[in-house]
Amino acid sequence: MPRCPLLLGAAPRPPPAALRLLLRRRMASSEPARAFQLRLNPLTGDSEWLVVDDAEPEAPAPPTQHRQLLAATSYLDMLNDAARNRAYRHAIDATVTDPTSRVLDIGAGTGLLSMMAARALAAAGGDGRGSVSACEAYLPMGKLTRRVLRANGMQNKVKVFHKRSDELRVGVELDSRADTMVSEILDSELLGEGLIPTLQHAHDELLVKNPKSVPYRATTYGVLVESTSLWKMHDLHSNEANAEDGVWLTPGGTENILSVKQQQHAMQCDALADEIRLLSEPFKVFEFDFWKRPDSHGETKIEIRATADGHAHAIISWWVLQLDAAGSVFYSTAPRWVRQLSGVDLPQCTNGMKDWCDHWKQCVWFIQGTGAPAKKDQNLSLRASHGQTSISYQLNMNDEVSSRSPKGDHLTLLPERVGLYGDKDWRSALISVVRNAMSERSSPTCIVADDSVFLALIVSSLLPSSKVITMFPGLRDKGLNYLQAVVNANNLSMDRIKVIGRKAPSLTMNDLQNEKVNLIVGEPFYHGSEGILPWQNLRFWNERTLLDPLLSENAFTVPCKGILRFCAMSLPDLWRSRCSLRDVEGFDHSVVNDTFGACGDLPGEQQGPCLPYYVWQCGYTKKLSKVYSLMDFNFSEPIHSCFGKTKIEFAYDGICHGFAVWIDWVLDEKSLTVISTGPESRYWKQGVQLLSRPVQVNPSNSVMHVEARFDHDTGELTFKSVLL
Repeated sequence: MPRCPLLLGAAPRPPPAALRLLLRRRMASSEPARAFQLRLNPLTGDSEWLVVDDAEPEAPAPPTQHRQLLAATSYLDMLNDAARNRAYRHAIDATVTDPTSRVLDIGAGTGLLSMMAARALAAAGGDGRGSVSACEAYLPMGKLTRRVLRANGMQNKVKVFHKRSDELRVGVELDSRADTMVSEILDSELLGEGLIPTLQHAHDELLVKNPKSVPYRATTYGVLVESTSLWKMHDLHSNEANAEDGVWLTPGGTENILSVKQQQHAMQCDALADEIRLLSEPFKVFEFDFWKRPDSHGETKIEIRATADGHAHAIISWWVLQLDAAGSVFYSTAPRWVRQLSGVDLPQCTNGMKDWCDHWKQCVWFIQGTGAPAKKDQNLSLRASHGQTSISYQLNMNDEVSSRSPKGDHLTLLPERVGLYGDKDWRSALISVVRNAMSERSSPTCIVADDSVFLALIVSSLLPSSKVITMFPGLRDKGLNYLQAVVNANNLSMDRIKVIGRKAPSLTMNDLQNEKVNLIVGEPFYHGSEGILPWQNLRFWNERTLLDPLLSENAFTVPCKGILRFCAMSLPDLWRSRCSLRDVEGFDHSVVNDTFGACGDLPGEQQGPCLPYYVWQCGYTKKLSKVYSLMDFNFSEPIHSCFGKTKIEFAYDGICHGFAVWIDWVLDEKSLTVISTGPESRYWKQGVQLLSRPVQVNPSNSVMHVEARFDHDTGELTFKSVLL
């Protein structure tokens, strides 16, 4: 679960020199601590640095931009996970029993575990001999920690440090080494938040030998599965062959030139229950003990007996926490169907069949190529290895590796993008529209305004006399190297293709050899910005506007228009994970609701932020209305602010929790070809706007007014809804 918000489209990097100098000066003075937060401008792709300081600790909430970043994290969902909170409480109560305990909380978040430890210390008869120290590196979160502590009268019982744990020093921040550690620095893969290096430093510098710890141990498990849905998300070469359209992003002999990155991909696998066949029983992979120093690297060989005939497309993995030393408190991220379909006796966990949650998912490791055939009772050999932050797999059959490793210069994309590139209908729509647009121009000059390698290839292949300028603002050299390799394999020529690798404002007529552009195309897709809110791909509209001086009078734009669409939905699982907090295991957390964008019990018509989700992975969902259009974005016009409103008439009885919102891309001027990014598609995230409180609706007398406003200066979209 991410502790700090990860910036979409921007790799973490140090602040510019001027800000670093300012930071050093502030740290050397007696002024409040400062940190820097990177924020992405959705319309330009530029990153901006926000200064976060520790001044005015009594302020009721952080600035708006920081609230939006914190709302996009998984803190709220984690705190709404009652099973997780209960498990930690039981384990901490059973572990902190010595009144002289010196407890260290690493990655404190809101301070929940620290407060549990302080309460357990007091119950053990602690009278000041013991202590609780907490570190939280993300400054906006650390400030919130202090607010929660004050709200619960715990500000004098927990020492908070706005530092990473590897910045703490015994004799400076800590009076002595801690004998008890509590932490929750786990992501869906287990190791991705730096669990191993964090534990290594803690055992080397901050903890006594053989300390007590909560959690006590974590065990990772996996299972071999067959799934056509998962296969479509990684085997692009086979799906291109099925498309039969003559366009090859992975030509013969270069199958691995474009692939899914070989890593564990977090996914809500409960949503795939009806589309998965288990080909093995669950198997144990790795075990990590928190109470001792872990190794940086590890490897294990696992013999797997196939339980059915089939084709292994992926390994689905999860983990189980043993929170106490006695082995009485467990928590699991396993999908529901594992216990239902498997004969293996897994630990009985606090969360049992568990409610849906978003802060921890399962992970999918794709077996490359077409996967691996398996026969019932056949033995398969799996090698698993881990580094400091990730786990990887290699499936072998009869001592032969089941897939080839990709070349070092190949292009990797997210599974959803690979699945989309192999989708027959999507490919056909784009090819048809581009072919029709080019048929009216004898030697078109085309700009591919985004990071679409597919459009760059089809434009150059459909008309030999065309000239193609590809922007590749995110892919840059990666896109160039890929395109050179795939063009050669398709027997095309790079002479007519020019890769700029820059953003639209920097493009000039010199780059075009003084020829006006008569075709501008985009998917739209910007590498590194996957998973953003749907309308943030209106960056295409902004760049189309910036390129206007370079376009001919009759220039054609694909897509021509974007339509903002939405439908009312029942989303009980998502609602439970985002609802407002009060008592969390005996501690008041109501002060965090505004900061985290919680829903429920909000004043007036106030609503939480609209956030991106794959709706198909959001647990139970039900549409309550037809699909409505709320706003049009005409790309033949300069980008401008827009407003739209409509009334919803509900089609079904149910409890309405909010709306799914998305963009439909209209590809041609006659609006005959439209690509939808709505909930039926698995390859795009939708925006989800939850209401201030759920409402019971029915077709006979329930009507809701909905309006939205798009701000072209910020690229943000705001919604307002009222039940009439």
